[in-house]
Amino acid sequence: MCRQRVDVLWAKKAIAGRLCLWIFVTIHKTNPHADAHFALILMPDTLTKLAYQAFQDGKNYFGLGHKAIATQLRQWLRPGIKIELDSVTPEFLEEITRRRDTLLETDWQDAEAGVYPKSLLFDNPWADFFQYYPAIWFDLPAMWDRVEADDVYNFDQDIDTSMFPRYYLRNFHHQTNGYLTDLSANLYDTQVEILFGGTADPMRRRILAPLKQALSVKQAVANTIQDRPDQPTEPLKVLDVACGTARTLKMLREVFPKVSLFGIDLSPAYLRKANQLLSETPGTLPQLVQGQAEDMPYRDNFFDALTCVFLFHELPGPVRQQIIDEAYRVTKPGGSLIICDSIQMIDTPELEPMMANFPALFHEPYYRDYTYDDLGDRLTQAGFVDVVTEVHFVSKYWIAHKPTA
Repeated sequence: MCRQRVDVLWAKKAIAGRLCLWIFVTIHKTNPHADAHFALILMPDTLTKLAYQAFQDGKNYFGLGHKAIATQLRQWLRPGIKIELDSVTPEFLEEITRRRDTLLETDWQDAEAGVYPKSLLFDNPWADFFQYYPAIWFDLPAMWDRVEADDVYNFDQDIDTSMFPRYYLRNFHHQTNGYLTDLSANLYDTQVEILFGGTADPMRRRILAPLKQALSVKQAVANTIQDRPDQPTEPLKVLDVACGTARTLKMLREVFPKVSLFGIDLSPAYLRKANQLLSETPGTLPQLVQGQAEDMPYRDNFFDALTCVFLFHELPGPVRQQIIDEAYRVTKPGGSLIICDSIQMIDTPELEPMMANFPALFHEPYYRDYTYDDLGDRLTQAGFVDVVTEVHFVSKYWIAHKPTA
């Protein structure tokens, strides 16, 4: 009986997914300029939610299939590569599934509550996926070569590495040329989606609710102290630290169209990709700068809020503190810093096998230290107050505030 109920549920999801696809295709055939906003208006919420669940399940199973095939190929073609992994129990897998389901329900509920439009739930870089996904497979032999040779500092000779800090000059995730080439930037978002089974964007979106709340408070204060009510207030300013390919900035622009957005990243290649992706959709282009987050080229008290997604686990401990100190410096009094990164042993020891296996599978030299690092204490040392933490699936969040004058 239980199996029958599961089969019925999957059948409903499959039908919903196909119906949604038919609606989108029909609308775009009629009007090529129509977008997901209009398509979603035509679907009742129940159908939209089923479509979202089917969409996420599809990405999850695709990611699982990709990783299973890649692992099998490595074992066949490179049997000399031995990776010792912590075993996982059925109970552990059940807990991961429960956490994933909770994340997706939270994602849906925030869209229902109007934190962001439901169309954002279905946003996916399809053009990049179809164009660059094959390159992920073609890059595997080179990755295996570096794993076998234990070579994590491998960069092509034509890449000038002199402008980057030493901690950055590694083949993170065993990527060819690390974060310093256009190919790496083109593959990154698809690789991250595969890694997280399609939950990277839902985890990124968890910064939007606290950011929306923080900016609403800042805007209310700005309206209160405005000299002349008939004149518009200065736009709020938000900086995305380590913006990468601008996946987070793209979300921010969708949700906060009147906010002045900025991004800073070390990689020129990733900033080129960010400019490309941001230019493909309507909206004001954020101001992007190439530079180090531990020495940002902005004046004191400049931003109303800062966001930072998936950066701190790739930094040595001292650099984490330097970046937090810099974030405090450039944040206006009353402003906020919102960090999204990996879970930690501090509050999720039950997920230790995942945290142990991640750096074993991918080159993440600073990850283990990060999992024991109290970022809340670092934020307090820098001067932030009212630090709140949240955990969603396999990501942890810090919402910190700079005191008013």
